[in-house]
Amino acid sequence: MKFHKVRTYKSAEALDRADQLAWKIASVAADPVRIEDPVAEMIGNRIIDNAAVAAASIARHPVTTARGQAEAHPRQMGATIFGLPANQHYSPEWAAWANGVAVRELDFHDTFLAADYSHPGDNIPPVLAVAQHCGSSGEDLLRGLAAAYEIQVDLVKGICLHEHKIDHIAHLGPSAAAGIGALLGLSTETIYQAVQQALHVTTTTRQSRKGEISSWKAYAPAFAGKMAIEAVDRVMRREGAPSPAYEGEDGFIAWLLGGPKAEYTVPLPQKGELKRAILDTYTKEHSAEYQSQALIDLARRMGPKIGNLAGIESIVIHTSHHTHYVIGTGANDPQKMDPKASRETLDHSIMYIFAVALEDGGWHHEKSYAPERAGRPETIELWHKITTVEDPEWTLRYHSHDPKLKAFGGRVVVTLKGGSTISDEIAVADAHPLGARPFKRPDYVRKFRTLAEGVISVAEQDRFIAAVERLPSLRAGELSELTFAVEPARLGATPLLGIFDWQPETQTSARRAARS
Repeated sequence: MKFHKVRTYKSAEALDRADQLAWKIASVAADPVRIEDPVAEMIGNRIIDNAAVAAASIARHPVTTARGQAEAHPRQMGATIFGLPANQHYSPEWAAWANGVAVRELDFHDTFLAADYSHPGDNIPPVLAVAQHCGSSGEDLLRGLAAAYEIQVDLVKGICLHEHKIDHIAHLGPSAAAGIGALLGLSTETIYQAVQQALHVTTTTRQSRKGEISSWKAYAPAFAGKMAIEAVDRVMRREGAPSPAYEGEDGFIAWLLGGPKAEYTVPLPQKGELKRAILDTYTKEHSAEYQSQALIDLARRMGPKIGNLAGIESIVIHTSHHTHYVIGTGANDPQKMDPKASRETLDHSIMYIFAVALEDGGWHHEKSYAPERAGRPETIELWHKITTVEDPEWTLRYHSHDPKLKAFGGRVVVTLKGGSTISDEIAVADAHPLGARPFKRPDYVRKFRTLAEGVISVAEQDRFIAAVERLPSLRAGELSELTFAVEPARLGATPLLGIFDWQPETQTSARRAARS
């Protein structure tokens, strides 16, 4: 890897294109290195993982809404949409939009945490949609996704967004654009412009994940993927983008990140170096914010030791700065302690999550978030006894570049009413590559079948898994097999009508729905 210094330059200063971060990203994406077997295997795992969580969310309201919008944009070539027949194709940016929301809705797919954090699997819907639309092969898709994961992970290692309250999709737009460029074999110049365009239009604030969290939390990554597709299309038509997007005097770093004097170091592969970053990422066993994964496993382990939970006086979770301030009491969000909070907000409350995991001995992607579950008096009582504190040691481990030291968990101290304490700690989740039960292909398949049960027929599950197993050898035109169809009754309520559905005969019903 080569480490690149990135800072702001005044307009009067000379900054060659070859010295700009966007050009360096584009050069990596355009470098046609071979894809190692472990990387190809992991890409297949993550395609399965995305389909699993999309199956579980297929009938949820945000997903049906996004799918309804996408269905208004059919295309003869086009791309597939989760839940719909594989022979029905839609405009790729809208297919990516619908599939991106389905993948992100339950916050249950892969993750990478470093200077910032991300869900690199969010790259798959836009890159796959373009691959399907353009008649690409499995080999092409592997090349595109390896590049997208590489750029996403490297940006997350080098540039912290959340300390400046910028949402993490600002790294996703550029990585998806780079992945699409690699998929299509575009020139460095074209990818360079697309990366800058995508960065420019996908920089948003962290209010998406703060306070009263709405369904936009699921839509935001889908938006970044959709914008990446549009950016690539635009620059393929020889249009440019704001340059230099990262280093400009009025650009990303100067005004949205650390300011004119800030300097960042971004690692990127050198020419000819293999793209292996996907192997540094990890998925979720539990449908919750990644920082809660290890703590759910710890709650499962501590529950039997504690015994009667009514005897608890207090619980203190000693953890990293990020966990404390984003999903802990350090966030100072009263909504995180509110039993009437949205699913998205409860997902970002480690106090709620730890309480339920203690009581239930585990976590369920639907039952654990149900309003009646959150409203149990004994759960509320236990929940409100839990606080978090930042521990410098766990913060240091959270940011460590040594994979053996890096940790996302914490130490939990339970004080009983008699004054005695029970404590335990965990560094990484059981499913993490260094955890007690690292996820491998059979685990991804099991997760898919578990979440697909009662949603996707067994025959369709088998067909999809078989297609993923053949991923490296899929020929041009066969990538439409990398989806799943369900019975129409499984797709949830009919989406409300919007602008894209507007017809004279629908005006009255649409207006009525909008007013309600």
